[in-house]
Amino acid sequence: MSTERTEQIPSGRPRHRPLTPPAWLLKGLRPSTAPIPWAAAARAGVAMAAPLAVGFALNEPEYGALVSMGALSGVIGDTADAYRMRVLNIAVPQLFGAIGVALGTLVFGHGWLAVGVLTLIALVSGMISSIGTVASVSGLLLLLNAVVGAGLPLPQPWWTAPLLLSAGGLFVLLLSLLGWPLRGRQPERAAVAATYRALADALEAAGGPDYDERRRQVTHALNQAYDLILGRRARVHGRSPALVRMLAQLNVVIPLVEAAPAMHLRGKALPPEIPAAVRDLARAVEEGRTGKTSLELPAPHTPAERALDAALRHAAAIVHVPEPDLHNIDDRLGRPAALTVRARRAVRDMMMSSASWRYGLRLALCIGLAQTLVSVVEVERSYWVALTVTFVLKPDFGSVFSRAVLRALGTAAGLVIAAAVLAEVPRGWWDVPVMVVLGALIPAFSTKGYAFQTAAITPVILLLSDLLNHQGFDLIRPRLLDSLIGCAITLIAGYLLWPESWHTRIGDRLADTVDDAARYVERAFGTHPDTEAGQRAARTARLQARRRIYREMSGVRNEFQRALTEPPPTGARAAAWWPLVVAVERIVDATTAARVRVNHGAEAPCAEEVETVIADLRALAEGVRKARSPTQLRPPALPPGDEGSVLAPVRHELAAARAIAADEH
Repeated sequence: MSTERTEQIPSGRPRHRPLTPPAWLLKGLRPSTAPIPWAAAARAGVAMAAPLAVGFALNEPEYGALVSMGALSGVIGDTADAYRMRVLNIAVPQLFGAIGVALGTLVFGHGWLAVGVLTLIALVSGMISSIGTVASVSGLLLLLNAVVGAGLPLPQPWWTAPLLLSAGGLFVLLLSLLGWPLRGRQPERAAVAATYRALADALEAAGGPDYDERRRQVTHALNQAYDLILGRRARVHGRSPALVRMLAQLNVVIPLVEAAPAMHLRGKALPPEIPAAVRDLARAVEEGRTGKTSLELPAPHTPAERALDAALRHAAAIVHVPEPDLHNIDDRLGRPAALTVRARRAVRDMMMSSASWRYGLRLALCIGLAQTLVSVVEVERSYWVALTVTFVLKPDFGSVFSRAVLRALGTAAGLVIAAAVLAEVPRGWWDVPVMVVLGALIPAFSTKGYAFQTAAITPVILLLSDLLNHQGFDLIRPRLLDSLIGCAITLIAGYLLWPESWHTRIGDRLADTVDDAARYVERAFGTHPDTEAGQRAARTARLQARRRIYREMSGVRNEFQRALTEPPPTGARAAAWWPLVVAVERIVDATTAARVRVNHGAEAPCAEEVETVIADLRALAEGVRKARSPTQLRPPALPPGDEGSVLAPVRHELAAARAIAADEH
């Protein structure tokens, strides 16, 4: 079959052009620009190799391999910067992993009983994965270790394997916590400083084409910093001066963030002194610098300039204050509930969520089919089939379709490395330095993309499997075959048979965000109480609504980015809606800028204009919810408005959003 595509040109002669891979595949194979986490790479190398050295020294290489296998799961989960989050990300999944391998060991060799137990575990694993990031990794490790326990003859008694695997994960945790006494709360402080730096970059880009992307980076940095600090405060009894100080420094960023869109709408660059002053505040936060400070800023003239000047001077005063007021600090997002309350709420939401049940059933179906297949048909190293299904069928990790394809490619690349290691490196002490290198590659490659992570993990798993089974180079062929079978099962039973996979609900998510934008306009310019306490409560509600909608837009953008990696028709539909996503973000920015201008002297819009904007946003949301593509929208003509109003930019952005649909139509 020809590998070329024929294209007709005006002369009538055909022109041959080589076939190129589809865009969604090229995007997955393109390495990310994220920096390599050198500290995590060093920890991974030591954590993976040290258990092997101890195993060889004690003449128990199988035990050393099991501890290294447990360390592998800890290395994969070692992604957090804050030490508290490292404890959660590594220790909690290890508990679920120990339960999983214990259940798997108990049903090893029991035929159809093992199939039923693994299918039930897959259902539970899939459902708890919907709770959050830590729960997702815990569910993944629960199922992975159950599959390993049911597929491999592990040491007896039954508690030996859980103990060894948990020891490996806890060893990774110990290594990751070594810097805690020295660095203390440095990760949280660095997160707050990163927010200031991201804001400085956004202010520097104001008025230019790069502003939208820089503003999204500010939203991401704010989300991370608030998650770290507010989550920590929920577990601290009383008031911690260091945490209160960081929360105050983070809170005063919000007026600056609100002023940034107003400055961007001016259409010209800011004086360089302003971004420089924000970067100086970032250094003060990171270094813990206090004392008096002087700001040399240009004189403000417009309401937007006055808003930025006031916010910057207030931020400088709070950042440099020596002693924070422990009793006069508010949580702009609301203090999180106690851990037990959030746990009960998460379990209730999981049990009542149709999406949670659907994902659990998808995973259970695929694992059940995989285990049934290897029970009926003789498949060498059969447990790798279910392991592949588990790794690939993780919708919260990305597109299932592209992950299946990328895993097959990454496995093939990893097998090339594994073949060289198994063929050329003699088993024994030489495995220790080899594992140092291979283990360090896992964090380094994981930041580059899923295919790269798979390529790094594959030789590690094969080397550890060889220490357990002593099959050497003969492991290569069954590993590739089992991975391809697992990918095929996932694509058919976990993707194609479920319409929600290729009839994505991205339009519904976008419609919900447009509704949130309407509520935000209502909070920003609706009727407010006359009392000081009422006005303070209204302002807090508006701030919380703004943070909530920016966080929601960040989630929508991530979902669209994930959908863009899907093959047609899902990827094409996401690309069609993508301009409207950007338009909604600009509507919210324009609303924020309008509110800031009103707060600093501009005339407030009339109630009729506010109601018109709100009604049109809700009509747009309803249209998006009903339409399958922008071509099905019927944008009405907007009534003319006062061009001198602060809401004029909001109306312009709303008209642009409508025009996207009109142009498509």
